[in-house]
Amino acid sequence: QVQLVESGGGVVQAGGSLRLSCVISGRTFSSYDMGWFRQAPGKEREFVASIRGSTDSADYRDSVKGRFTISRDNGKTVYLQMNSLKPEDTAVYYCTTSPRGSSWDSGYWGQGTQVTVSS
Repeated sequence: QVQLVESGGGVVQAGGSLRLSCVISGRTFSSYDMGWFRQAPGKEREFVASIRGSTDSADYRDSVKGRFTISRDNGKTVYLQMNSLKPEDTAVYYCTTSPRGSSWDSGYWGQGTQVTVSS
């Protein structure tokens, strides 16, 4: 059984930084894609960043480009370094992993970690 556990969330002032981690256990492969999504209260879940398992190429939503960096370690841990945080980054952040080329919805998800950015 595949499990994902996020950590690193918390409360930070605007302009501050946080580093989220997600440890993946169970049978997955280094070729799996990994990603981060977030969901703010009253809003739909939205894509934040992803990293391809086969190439390590990364994608970001426009609003976090230049501020967030996704990285991974041995295919079992994925990180999200978040700098210059803004109040609009406040959300529950979820990590996910999915076989290459598959939709995120068909993959595995963690329980989420809360990030709160105060102004």
